[in-house]
Amino acid sequence: MSIPEPVARRTQPNADSAAEDYLKTIYHHTEWQSAPVTPSVLAATMGVAPSSVTEMAKKLSTAGLVNYEPYKPLTLTPEGTARARGVIRRHRLIETWLVDEMGYDWHEVHDEAEVLEHSISDRLLDAIDSRLGHPTRDPHGDPIPSADGTVESSPALLLSQAAVGTSGMVVRISDRDPSLLLSLAAAGIRPSTTLSVVSRDASAGFIVRVAGASDSDAGGGPLVPVSASGGSSIWISAPA
Repeated sequence: MSIPEPVARRTQPNADSAAEDYLKTIYHHTEWQSAPVTPSVLAATMGVAPSSVTEMAKKLSTAGLVNYEPYKPLTLTPEGTARARGVIRRHRLIETWLVDEMGYDWHEVHDEAEVLEHSISDRLLDAIDSRLGHPTRDPHGDPIPSADGTVESSPALLLSQAAVGTSGMVVRISDRDPSLLLSLAAAGIRPSTTLSVVSRDASAGFIVRVAGASDSDAGGGPLVPVSASGGSSIWISAPA
């Protein structure tokens, strides 16, 4: 009896996983704003020593994935961008699958996806993508790159930069603070919710009026306080 060939699986050494985490973090830093990431900011974001960032940046530069010069911000090469988008596609598809199919809430999925993104096979990822109907946004509103690396993006405005009277649909909410996600969900604020800025204070935060995703006018919903941290974590559709 012949033994079938094993299904090809995506198994990676830890070194490759670490490199992909760096690429993903560099990409993510400039996904919603234009300032490139400095080595010191990257070290703080990833919780590693600056010397570790320097060592990895040199390796990624040698591999043609990162543009590195001492004491200057780090940027991705085209190949590095493609590699980063591949990892981000995995992460965000897994997050969406965990919420839509596995009963997780949106504040619980980030850490799970961090583990699974380096271990599942391409075949399983494609099956998840098909099962979910090829989603273009994850539970937090972040765009999911397509299999060919294409990213659908739309203009967005950070709530902390929105003037009083500005209305827009929530496009994206950062997943960096699970407790913030819980409080926003309890207030009825998720991607596709419509908000209108009623008042703002640089230190105290904001008062927003919340309307349902199907409402064209945000004028009739409840008033909800949003902290200054929340204002720096919510993006709304940019006014025309």
